[in-house]
Amino acid sequence: MSAVIQAGRRRVEISRPRKQLFPCGITKADLAGYYDQVATAMLPHIRNRPLNLERYPDGIAGERILQQRAGRHFPSWIKRARVRKEGGTVEHVLAGDAAALVYLANQACITPHPWLSRTDALDRPDRLIFDLDPSDGKSDTRAAARTMAELLRELGLEPWVMTTGSRGYHVTVPLQRRADFAGTRAFARDFAELATKRNPGVFTTEQRKAKRQGRILIDIMRNGYARTAVAPYAVRARPGAPVATPLHPGELEDAATRPDRWTLRNIRDRLEREGDPWRAIGARRQTITVPRQRLIGALAEFD
Repeated sequence: MSAVIQAGRRRVEISRPRKQLFPCGITKADLAGYYDQVATAMLPHIRNRPLNLERYPDGIAGERILQQRAGRHFPSWIKRARVRKEGGTVEHVLAGDAAALVYLANQACITPHPWLSRTDALDRPDRLIFDLDPSDGKSDTRAAARTMAELLRELGLEPWVMTTGSRGYHVTVPLQRRADFAGTRAFARDFAELATKRNPGVFTTEQRKAKRQGRILIDIMRNGYARTAVAPYAVRARPGAPVATPLHPGELEDAATRPDRWTLRNIRDRLEREGDPWRAIGARRQTITVPRQRLIGALAEFD
């Protein structure tokens, strides 16, 4: 048995639509319908970005498949981008329309992970992302995200914050693409060092969880060529199907704002009421040139 979703101008067949992907009863058809309905908000954030696909053919309790390469069986209308990698190239999927998102959902792709750069300048990121990862369930990650945002503003940068749908937040700076990945990663590394020196009881850059002592990891590892981050409005492979959700300014002040607050079942009401809080992010791109000098000066205070 199959079903068909009319996604824009294309009719996309959903095989085994009643296949349960989440313990709460969410099916493959539910997932595909969700991505069709949020495509207008989601696509501007992932269009022309190579995607890594996080797939669960047997549901989230089954095997996790991380897929970079576009499947040979994918139809010709699914756009692709061939990118360089060590020792050769690889062809990634691009999602340019709602039909592509629906097709990927039919492949049990629960979470698409886009690059931080676009196909016209793959070595020039237009996103700088700090991933706040708590080491336990007791850390106040929301307060930590506020602290990170305030420090970025101190340097002259305006942050955009998103729940990850998992345990933490992404604090994001949209960039003008003047720096390459080496430059943005160096800035991220030094900024994480400054945040840790300013707030040693809150933040750490220690990757090993056993050495974090309850502090929140500032993970900068996404800021590199071919590295990815969860897409805005992507569903996460966790019970309840939480969704990575861009926040309005001020929502970090609300105690109800949790990393997993919005789900596949309730995010569409939020979008209908309020629209996408990040709809203008592409027009707010910034440069790290002057903030870099301020960052160096701030770090010098600890010498």
